[in-house]
Amino acid sequence: MRHLVIVLGDQLDAESTAIEGFDPKQDAIWMAEVAEESEHVWTSKPRIAVFLAAMRHFRDAQRKLGRRVRYTELDDEGNTQTLEGELARAVAELQPERLLMTEAGEWRVQEALTALARRAGRPLDVRVDRHFFQTRADFAAHAKGRKQLRMEFFYREVRRRHRVLLNAAGEPEGGAWNYDQENRGSFKQGGPRAERLRPPLLCKPDATTRAVLALVEKRFASHPGELRKFAWPVTPEDARATLADFIEHRLPNFGQFQDAMWTDEPWLFHSRLAAALNLKLINPREVVAEAERAYRSGRVNLASAEGFIRQILGWREYVRGIYWHHMPRYAGMNALGAKAKLPAFYWTGECEMNCLRQSIGQTLAHGYAHHIQRLMVTGLYALLLGVEPQRVHEWYLAVYVDAVEWVELPNTLGMSQYGDGGIMASKPYAATGKYIARMSNYCAGCRYDPAKSIGEDACPFTTLYWDFLLRQEPLLAKNQRMALQVKNLARLKPAERASIRARAQAIADHGGAPPGATAPSPS
Repeated sequence: MRHLVIVLGDQLDAESTAIEGFDPKQDAIWMAEVAEESEHVWTSKPRIAVFLAAMRHFRDAQRKLGRRVRYTELDDEGNTQTLEGELARAVAELQPERLLMTEAGEWRVQEALTALARRAGRPLDVRVDRHFFQTRADFAAHAKGRKQLRMEFFYREVRRRHRVLLNAAGEPEGGAWNYDQENRGSFKQGGPRAERLRPPLLCKPDATTRAVLALVEKRFASHPGELRKFAWPVTPEDARATLADFIEHRLPNFGQFQDAMWTDEPWLFHSRLAAALNLKLINPREVVAEAERAYRSGRVNLASAEGFIRQILGWREYVRGIYWHHMPRYAGMNALGAKAKLPAFYWTGECEMNCLRQSIGQTLAHGYAHHIQRLMVTGLYALLLGVEPQRVHEWYLAVYVDAVEWVELPNTLGMSQYGDGGIMASKPYAATGKYIARMSNYCAGCRYDPAKSIGEDACPFTTLYWDFLLRQEPLLAKNQRMALQVKNLARLKPAERASIRARAQAIADHGGAPPGATAPSPS
């Protein structure tokens, strides 16, 4: 054999650089399902199922093209259950002259496969990932000489380079680079239904996917999450149908309501495309082009088109650049010195705070929560409680179907937890329960009052917000963007400070749940 082409579970791109030049007479594709990838963090059932179902569909599509695929299923006899072990077995059996792969999406995996190739005495050709708009080298060039990196400047640079949402003069459509101020709307009393919310297209599992669901239920019975409502796109055809449905029925309202939340409404006006993009079932260029086409044809307003495009062309590309620019040191950062354990209810959803119960409940049911639920509900609570950022990272990596480490780690450790000390975000995203009350109807169904920081009915978010400022005051006082929030501490009387700290300590002592609530043992 000439080339053994490594295809990982998040590299299901039919036009991958690793497959380029493939010769069916001399080459083979290698893929493996291994328990290690579901157990190095306690991965949820929906996330495992998305990866395995998509991998099997990709395998079958490649075989239909006449390509040899050396594929190990999870329950195959002799499966070593590690990527290194399975690749070593394949190399010993097939004796390829060379190993090929596209850049991995996780530092740990890239290091492991590189080490295996060295031990096996085989050259490993690691090729640039063309799936993204920018290469790692492009980001390094952008970062060179800059004392501080910020997404907004990166985003403008990438839009200019790829000529996205520009007018004939090469300037941004509408005269502004972003319309973030127009994209922070909340629902009125009638909720999203009053905005003509239409349920998203749900992809019905076929025989291949149903077999995976049965396997996951049996093999990972003790893992969190459920599969009864599994309907994720796991093929390129599914992904394109999901994109078309989003563009037609939800993108027009996406901009205004992208930050809003509502009880028992997990999808709202979001696209459900992140997993398909991150597994590379669909190319981001196609997604961005369709959104821009919808704007130029008058079907979608500029704020909605730009807000959605910024998530893909801006944030998605930017966080990947941050990840590879700062790894492996990045994963261990803990700028706030946070050491608390992750509350056990993050794994069960059993919590008296309605916003957390809603956000975690839909996460476990679907493997999904939108960016504000992640940043300003589950992430905010962990930040205020002082949870060690690595434990928060492990939870996010475990439970969300779209979680691949290059995108999840910077968003969690950096943006959400401020563990990197300001590399990703210019300030901690700290807020009281009033933010959640403003952006959702969650507080209407909750026993806690977001306006109160002290007392049995005080919102834990609000209590912990003030405690967070008190704990971190010396560090936060140096941050210009936190000046007003820190200044507000001056109006707290000594007795109020003592009461806030006592209440916050009681929450911490109660496993991260409010005293008086049912609190499982800390995880």
